[in-house]
Order: sequence, then structure tokens, then C-alpha cells
Amino acid sequence: MPSSPEADPPPDDQRARHREPAWAPLRNPNFRRLYLAQLVHLAGDALVWVALALLAFEIAGARAAAVLGVALTLRVGAYVVLAPFAGVLADRLPRAAIMITALVGRAVILVALAGATAEWQLYLAMLAMNALAAFFTPTYQASVPAVTTRAEYPRAIALSGATFELLGVLGPGIAGAVALAYGGRLLFVVAAVALAVSVVLLFGLRARLDASVAAARAGEPEPGDGVRAAKPERGWAELVSGTRWLWRDPLMRFGLALELVASIGGAWILVNSVVRVRASLGLDEFAYGVVMAAFGLGATLFALWLASRGSMRRPRLTMTVGAIAITVAVLPADMMGIAPLAALWFLAGAGSNAVNLPMFTLMAERTPHARHGRVYGAHFAWSHLWWLAAYPLAGWLGSALPTASYAVGGGVAAVVFVLVVVTLAPGARRAEHAVAYTLEHGT
Repeated sequence: MPSSPEADPPPDDQRARHREPAWAPLRNPNFRRLYLAQLVHLAGDALVWVALALLAFEIAGARAAAVLGVALTLRVGAYVVLAPFAGVLADRLPRAAIMITALVGRAVILVALAGATAEWQLYLAMLAMNALAAFFTPTYQASVPAVTTRAEYPRAIALSGATFELLGVLGPGIAGAVALAYGGRLLFVVAAVALAVSVVLLFGLRARLDASVAAARAGEPEPGDGVRAAKPERGWAELVSGTRWLWRDPLMRFGLALELVASIGGAWILVNSVVRVRASLGLDEFAYGVVMAAFGLGATLFALWLASRGSMRRPRLTMTVGAIAITVAVLPADMMGIAPLAALWFLAGAGSNAVNLPMFTLMAERTPHARHGRVYGAHFAWSHLWWLAAYPLAGWLGSALPTASYAVGGGVAAVVFVLVVVTLAPGARRAEHAVAYTLEHGT
């Protein structure tokens, strides 16, 4: 059953929609407002991580790397633990209220961080900030299909992905310029102002994002309309229902497993690139910035290309090719100079989004609106669990085998990829052409 009130358009209309620009979903006023709220929010976040690094160095000096490592662990840990709770609330409570509360809380913490003087204050602030982010992001992700049609959604999520990647590339440079001119602590205040702007934008969407409104708009049947009512879920069963839905659907299960492959490759890039560029190649910080910008640029351009396509008829193939791309990019990196390494990281960035972005479309199309919060929350937790496992593995093996780090990392990714394809691809192939969901599925 489709997750939109629209029937599939005639072939001529489909071809016309394929020719629409990547920013076509912004013509939808509700999505435009939601997108702008996320855009400003992401711009603020891009400043926060630079500000945090500068503040950690100011407080801890040479121990700044260790402090940031703890902060990153707290971040991912909060996402893994709290995102499923956020998903349940996103299906029960007004979504705009959840996001506004999270943004206001984070803004207050950011202002307090501007005056931090001790490590424990950094840790406490980062734990609280990322706990709130664990409620904001899955709720936002579940809200996008609520304000877009089935035809708009693939472009909308790809445009959001491109914005995320582009700000990841541009944000640190902008933050560095502001910090140089006015001091690093001011970045926290600027980010807090950005979150306040997001709050104002979300106020106009308060009644349009909720699961019940989206389900009614999509024409999803209520129990009693010839559809067997699912047994109400409570407590633990409700908390894990999003995970059950993800893992019981063969196509989404396949995509989630391929995201593990992408996380392994991505973790090797993020953790070990600085060692490869600075120590092995003997180059400076600028060279490191170039190769990491290439990764972000590859991800951005692929997302924009996907947004211009407007639809994805073969998401399984796209995700498979993406997993192959990031694995192939990582494998030979130990032998590459700076220019080939940048080209490989560009390919890896494109491959990463080729795996990740189709997964959002699958979740929107293969789950009813009434469950979007729980499914997006579960996916947010699982995808970050992959990173939580991949980061230390990349750090440990990268340190133990510095001259063959990427060959090992690419080998690990390749082994996982082969296992996923052998065990899960046949079911995903059959499911790709089957009915998307029933109301009993996953309960």
C-alpha cells in the first residue's frame, strides 16, 4: 500500500517529473518551511563542532583529542539509546512540539557552553545536547513524508541530504573565519541564535506534521475498514516495534545491513585519513582538508543528482553499487598519493549517500504513516550503532597496522558486503517487486 494519497501518475507525467530540478520540492510550502528549519539548524550545528574543538583545546590543552573522543562517544551513545524512545513519542505526540522543545533546550545549553571552564561541564553539556538531538533528528525525518507526496519525497530527502553534506564541507571554514575574527566562544551564541530561528519556522507547521494527520491525508485505512486491527503495542513491545519492522522487511533489512558496510568504510576514512595525510604522506593541514572536502563533495553531488532524478526504481541496485564504491575506494588507499586519494574519497562520499539516501525512501514507502516515528527512530539508532562499532575498530586496526590500514579496512568491508549479498540479497530482490506493507506487518 503506498504512503501517499496520490496514485502513480501517467507515463507522460512521470517523465515530466523526472525533468524537474532538484529543488522542485521547495515549491511545496510546508516542506519548504520544514526544510528551512532544518537548514538553519544544520548551519548552527556546523558551528558547534568547531566551537567545541576550540573550547576543548582551551580547557584541556594537549588532552583535547581525548576530550573530543569522549564527547563523540557520548554523542553516538545518546543516539543509540534514546532514538527509539524519540520514535515512539513522534508517533504519539505533536511532532513540532518535540522538535521545538529539543531546539530550545539545545539553545540554552549552547549559551551556557559559551561560559564553560571545566571538562566536566563540556561532558555534561554534550551529553544533554545530543540527548536532545536524538529526539529532534528522527522526529524531523519522520515529518518529511508527512508534508510531501510520494512523488516529492525522494527529491525532498535527497535535497536534505545534499544540504547536510554541503554544510559539512562549508561549515568548518565559515566557523573558523568567525572564530578568528571574534573568538571561538561566540560560535556557541551564534549557533543558539540559529536554533531560535528554526523554532520560529517550526511554529507554523504545528498541526501538519503529526502521524494521525499524515495518515488521514494518505488515505490509510482505519481498523474496521476491512483491515484486521493490529494488537495495540505497549511498553517494550512498542519501543522495539520500529526495529522489528526494519528487520522483518527483506528490502529494508538488506539496506540496513549495507549501511554497516558503508559505516566501516566511512569510519576508516574519518578516523585514519589524518594519519595517512600528515604522517604517511608528510603533508600539511590544508592537504588533509582537501581530501576530506573531496569526501563531502562526492556525497553532496550524488545527493543533488539523486534529487534531480526524482524517483528511484531500483533502490536495491543503487545501494549495492554504493556499498561496492565505498569498499573499492578504501581498499587501495594505502598506496595512493594526495590527488588519487582525494579522487577515491570523492567516490567513497558518493557511495556513502548511494547507500544511505535510498533507505529513507524505502522507510517512507514501506511503512504506514502511523509507524514512521518508530521506524525512523529505530533506523537512527541502528545506523549509529554501526558507527559506534566501526569507529573503535578503525582506530585499533589503523594504529596496529599503519602501513596496511586501508587494505584491512577495505577487506573487512568487503567480507561484510559478501555476507550481506549472499544471505540477504535474494529476499530483497523478491521484496522489491512485492506489496510494500500491510497494517499487520511488523507487529
